[in-house]
Amino acid sequence: MSRPQTIAEFLDLAQKSGVVEPGELEPFFEDLSPAELGAPPGPFAEELVKGGLLTYFHAEQLLLGKHRGFTIGKYRILERLGSGGMAFVYLCEHRMLGQRVAIKMLPTSLQDPSLFKRFLREARAGALLQHPNIVRAHDLDEENRVHFLVMDFVDGVLLHDLVVKHGPLEIAQAAHYFKQVAAGLQCAHDAGLVHRDIKPGNLIIDRAGTVKILDLGLAKVFGEGEVLTTGVLGTPDYVAPEQALDSHAVDARADIYGLGCTLYFALTGTAPFPEGTVAQKLLWHQNRPLLPVKSLRPEVPAELAAVVEKMTRKVPAERYQTATEAGEALTPWATGPVPPPPAIENPRLSLAARSTGTGTSLSVRSQTTPLPHPQSAEAPRTPLPETPKEEEEA
Repeated sequence: MSRPQTIAEFLDLAQKSGVVEPGELEPFFEDLSPAELGAPPGPFAEELVKGGLLTYFHAEQLLLGKHRGFTIGKYRILERLGSGGMAFVYLCEHRMLGQRVAIKMLPTSLQDPSLFKRFLREARAGALLQHPNIVRAHDLDEENRVHFLVMDFVDGVLLHDLVVKHGPLEIAQAAHYFKQVAAGLQCAHDAGLVHRDIKPGNLIIDRAGTVKILDLGLAKVFGEGEVLTTGVLGTPDYVAPEQALDSHAVDARADIYGLGCTLYFALTGTAPFPEGTVAQKLLWHQNRPLLPVKSLRPEVPAELAAVVEKMTRKVPAERYQTATEAGEALTPWATGPVPPPPAIENPRLSLAARSTGTGTSLSVRSQTTPLPHPQSAEAPRTPLPETPKEEEEA
């Protein structure tokens, strides 16, 4: 369907979509004059978002001319949380129970066997592991050739984003966070899994300061013979030397190397080898020592810098041999309570997405706080987020 050109067309599309209860939009047809109904719909859509009638995602999609695709399986799609190399992630709500979940969808354009195998692996590993520091998977399903994974929704910020936006972590904060990551890794290792992609973008910190490990799509089961794909698995900035040589023969100590490189980033604000090509980084992880943590951040205690150095030794036998051992090494700096992340950049949720959770209508407008008039000059405007090109073409 073509994009709506007027408020009237936008309201008609919104009624067809089912994102609001029947009758919610009828007053607008009655209250607006024909001239107002003929105005461009963009500013009006933004006011519906500000008033809590639509979410950012709903308004964005309606403005693109779409009135379908607002549900997946048993869930109502509320907002887009992010996108990665192979999937989009959405905040969703169970239509009957009101349960909040994150759903990762594998677009139809990316339905090749290797990516689906990774998707399936993430679902199985996430369902197997039950630990407070690991994001758990609840279900894997398919609808209209779209595979989707239902996971815990974590209202928080990626470690990568937190450090990039607010600088390196405080010493005690880093120690507390990485003891949690080590505990989650030990749970995975005890279950026979190696994560193989520990990095700042795969650790999320919630509002209370709990860290959870994300993305088990590259997880390896000890002793398995199955090969996901050819080439190096993992992220070049944080990959263990032995993993760059043979991704399928690594053990838990590869995760300890990734943990050390990620802690290095958290303490210094930079990856171990921030410059260079992918090939150079893989080679440097094998033969070039990391710049000492204290040369980049002198206030880091020498003993803590030594912990990072031991985690990131080139030879696996010279590292900590278990995640528990690595976590215990951080104990001297993890004393006392640590406040939640300061100025945390949590997902930008609309009023409607923040206020649902009951399985009822998205509308949360109060009788005492009516929506601003669509032509009002006083009403501040919040730009709607852009739609990824791939989704727009879907």
